[in-house]
Amino acid sequence: MSPASERIRTVIVDDEELAREMLREFLSSHPEIEIVAECANGFEAVKAATELKPDLVFLDIQMPKLDGFEVLELIGTQMAIVFVTAYDEYALRAFDIHAVDYLLKPFSAERFEIALTRTKQRLGGKLPPATELSASARPATRYTERIVVRDGTRVHIIPVSKLDYAQAQDDYVGLSTEGKTHLKQQTISSLELILDPELFVRIHRSYIVNLERVTKIEPYSKDDHVVVLASGAQLPVSRSGYLRLQARLEQKASSRRG
Repeated sequence: MSPASERIRTVIVDDEELAREMLREFLSSHPEIEIVAECANGFEAVKAATELKPDLVFLDIQMPKLDGFEVLELIGTQMAIVFVTAYDEYALRAFDIHAVDYLLKPFSAERFEIALTRTKQRLGGKLPPATELSASARPATRYTERIVVRDGTRVHIIPVSKLDYAQAQDDYVGLSTEGKTHLKQQTISSLELILDPELFVRIHRSYIVNLERVTKIEPYSKDDHVVVLASGAQLPVSRSGYLRLQARLEQKASSRRG
C-alpha cells in the first residue's frame, strides 16, 4: 500500500454478479477501500491485477476459464488475497500459500469484518507475507492437467497431454507444445513435482519429456544418448535419465502387453 495514500486498492473477482454485489455492499461502509476493478472470470482477473497492481484481491476459486489458484499463480502473491468460495475443501491449500483469509459463502457481515481486519494487519506488516505458490499447495495425489502461462496480459492454457517436453532456462522453463515454445517463470524441479510421473520423465537435469512423444532412443557418445520425438526434436539424455527412461518405457510396454 502506498505511503502517500491510506486507501486500499481492491479488485473483486467472482463469476456470480450477486456475490460481487454483496462484497460491494459490505465494502461500502469502508471509505478507505477503493474498488478499482470487478472481474467475472480468471482472464479478467489476471489482466486487472497486472495492469492495476491492487493491494487486495477478493478471489473466487471455482470460475470459468481459470480457477482462483491458477489466477494467483499468474499474478503472484505480493498483494493480500482473501479467497471467497462456496467450497470448504480448498481451505487447507489456501492457507498453505498464506492467504489472508478464506471466506466460506454465505458469510455474515461480522465474519467479513474479521477478514478485512486481517487484511489491514497484513498490509500493515503485522502478519507474515504470502509465500510463493508452490507445488506443496497441490493435493499430494493430484497431478496437474494443464499449465497456465502469462504472456503480458495474455494467458495461454496448455493441456499437459499436448506438452512435448520442458526445458530449464535459468529461472524459467520452456514449454514446447504444438510447434511453439512458451516461457514460464518456474523451476524445472517444481514443474516435475506436478506432472504425472507415469507420463513424464526427467531425462536430464534440464529436460522433462512426455513419454507419448518419444519415438526412439539413439546413442550419442560412449555414455550419452538422445531421444527423438515425434516432432523430430532431439533431446539429450543423461546416464541416470537413460536408466529412468528405459525403466519407464519397459514398464509401459509391459502394461500394454498385459
